[in-house]
Amino acid sequence: MMNTEHLNETTLHSEEIFNGRIIHVERDSVQLEDQTQAFREVVRHPGGVCILALTDQDEILLVKQFRYPHSTVTTEIPAGKLEYGEDHEACGRRELLEECGCTANSFTYLGNLFPTPAYCSEVIHMYLAQDLVFSRQSLDEDEFLDVERMPFETALSKVLDNQFPDAKTQIAILKYAVIRNQK
Repeated sequence: MMNTEHLNETTLHSEEIFNGRIIHVERDSVQLEDQTQAFREVVRHPGGVCILALTDQDEILLVKQFRYPHSTVTTEIPAGKLEYGEDHEACGRRELLEECGCTANSFTYLGNLFPTPAYCSEVIHMYLAQDLVFSRQSLDEDEFLDVERMPFETALSKVLDNQFPDAKTQIAILKYAVIRNQK
């Protein structure tokens, strides 16, 4: 493996620009490998969890919800924001129950992803939920979404046809497609 230490940047000064309910924004002064200085704007985010919930009929649970930054309704796998210091598996189990009204007897970690590593600290943890037990949905008071079931192969086709622009949904579906083809 190649040594990449020379690529590291050293933070010289950090200034908070914005402190919101979900994100914090900082402007940092950094020293580069050639000893020059540059600025980095960083969105600090506590991270999140997404869940590829698979029914016994080989369907995945999807949620449709309005995404304000893009002014559109998206179709995504269930997901939620971590609270600072929260265990990501516990968060995933909570979000699955809140959004889809179910729990999972099998909850398998699929890894994590950096959705926007150039300027955001967010890490999303992915889980595969199987052996689902359905009960009752309990959305947050400001959360409105519809749950849909879709055959896994149909969802995979929609990812490949660019019908699901959400990155975490694409990655989780594609990753699980590879995993199940290796079995």
